[in-house]
Order: sequence, then structure tokens, then C-alpha cells
Amino acid sequence: MVNNLPDRKQNRYKDFDYSNDGYYFITTCVENRINYFGRIYSGKMLLNKFGLIVDKCWNDLPNHYNCSLDYYSIMPDHFHGIIIIEKTTKPGKKNYSLSEMIRGFKTFSSKQINLELNDNSKFQWQKSFYDRIIRNEKELFRIRRYIVNNPLKWDLEKNLPENLDI
Repeated sequence: MVNNLPDRKQNRYKDFDYSNDGYYFITTCVENRINYFGRIYSGKMLLNKFGLIVDKCWNDLPNHYNCSLDYYSIMPDHFHGIIIIEKTTKPGKKNYSLSEMIRGFKTFSSKQINLELNDNSKFQWQKSFYDRIIRNEKELFRIRRYIVNNPLKWDLEKNLPENLDI
């Protein structure tokens, strides 16, 4: 049998444990890159009610998972954030992987946004997400700068797909 499906890029390192302690940079986009979360005005992101839901769901992750949060940026059609995984040694507490945490973030936010939608449309994130394991302080500061400056570059570069990577 011939498989005519395109090869799908492997998103994660094959032999890496994504529940390890560390800093991870993630990017996730809205399905079809629809501007759901607000708009950029004078280089600043103005969140609408859906953007506020994403903000709330992101900031709620440490209440459900073994993580803390660093810099993040909600853009009109995508999200960038740094999540810090911290393995727990408390009895009865589960350690979660990066994929499980982002799955939870996307599920929680999608459900709440869909409850707010008044029409027949349905909000969805794109499948999967981009991640980068942050290896040192220099890289952490570079990614933080990228996140902070992302709204400033929106109007100039929003149509360039390579700008979702750093």
C-alpha cells in the first residue's frame, strides 16, 4: 500500500523528556490565523474578551500543573509564552509534560471562548504547537526580548510566516 500523505514534521525531540525541569518557549496559533484575541494599536496589544480568556487560562496553569510562568504575549492570532516546568516531589502530586500543559491551556481557553461566541462559529487552536527548549540565560533573554517586542513588529511583519519563529 502506498502512503500518499505528506511527511509530518516531528515537533518534539525524540529522546527528550518534556517533563524535565526547565524553561520552554512555546508558540501556538489560532486555526486559520483568525484574529480572535484583539488588535494591535500603537504597538500595544489591546485584548478583547477572548484575549482576556486566553490571559486568564494561561495564568491559571500553575494552579493545575507543576509549572510557573515567565514572559508571554497574546497576539491577535497567536500566543507566545515561556513556561517553567518544576518537577514536584510532593506525595500524590503528578508531574506533567509540556504537551499536557499546553493541551490543557488550549482546551480550557477553547471551551471558555466557545461559550462566549454568540454565532455558529467555533473557536479552535491549530493542532500542535511550536516549542523550543531554552538552554541558557542568553537564549532566555533573547526570547524574552522577542516576546516583548512582538506587538511592535505586528504591522510591519504580520504577513511573514517566518516571524513566528525566532
